[in-house]
Amino acid sequence: MVEIRLEGPGMNCLGTTMMTWLLGQLEQAGGAPVLLTGAGRAFSAGLDLREVAGLTPDSAHDFLDLLVRTMHRVYTHPGPVVAWVNGHAIAGGSLLALACDFAYAGSDSRARIGLNEIALGLRFPPGLLALVREQIPRQHLAEVVLGAGLHSAADAAGLGLITAAVPDPESAARACLDRLAAHPADAYAAAKADLRCSVMATSPDLTRRFQEEVLPLWTSPQLKAKVLALLER
Repeated sequence: MVEIRLEGPGMNCLGTTMMTWLLGQLEQAGGAPVLLTGAGRAFSAGLDLREVAGLTPDSAHDFLDLLVRTMHRVYTHPGPVVAWVNGHAIAGGSLLALACDFAYAGSDSRARIGLNEIALGLRFPPGLLALVREQIPRQHLAEVVLGAGLHSAADAAGLGLITAAVPDPESAARACLDRLAAHPADAYAAAKADLRCSVMATSPDLTRRFQEEVLPLWTSPQLKAKVLALLER
């Protein structure tokens, strides 16, 4: 088993440095089972908003490409990946938990989990939206995506954002990982690839629409103003 612990500024926010590091950690893990968690009181509080506020059209393309590649790498890791969601998992942090095979959070009522991108004025890259559509039960998609709320762990479990909210999430995550790791590794990897290999693939039309319609929103003055206001709180 390989334990990967996110640890960085902004409650382990996902910026270029963190995502590049995570990709490297997964590469080093090979096909080994992975326990993914965070340091302190957060799993990950989302994207690095300071970096987002400074994106240009060129750097936004590179940043979002890295974000999609990171989520895809977690989602398609050959071995089991289980998240111990040790605190807040917001926006990109919630996506990261969704990309894992299973995710367990604690019963701390202060921790918040959810996809609040729409509340910030953001649109998902198509590959990430495909991941959300695959992982969230259909009956809860509108609440999770359009509602854009941040939920307690118990409510997040009910919506499908995590597997379960339990009193001891570390023990539950480790037990789950041990159970999955007991399966034949080749069979697990093959079944996982069969289930997930094409989920995040995008058509040329979706790629074109993303570049024309979505990418400009990530560098718009309106978004930058909203992000800077959040950072000043």
